[in-house]
Amino acid sequence: MGAMKVCHHCGTELRFSGPPGRTQGCTKCHSDLKCCLNCGLFDPSASQQCREPQVELVGEKAKANFCEFFVFRETSALGRPGASEGAVTEDRARSAFDALFRKS
Repeated sequence: MGAMKVCHHCGTELRFSGPPGRTQGCTKCHSDLKCCLNCGLFDPSASQQCREPQVELVGEKAKANFCEFFVFRETSALGRPGASEGAVTEDRARSAFDALFRKS
């Protein structure tokens, strides 16, 4: 299964050619698409939460911006929000954790 683009807010699969425009929004929830949370360079643990060292500070990561380094993040179908097949749910994660520390 190939990579796909999904909305950072609702997980809807997005289909468009080329990069999104600054004012383009998700077809389902209308969240901004050209924002840090949809960018492949977004990294919460990096300086300014971006792996691009020359990026200017963006205050609101979920809002549209003019970043020239924006690259739409792609994910696998199994990694997108709401994917049930193979997805790790909270209950499955807790069960696996509990199984590790269960006393015999």
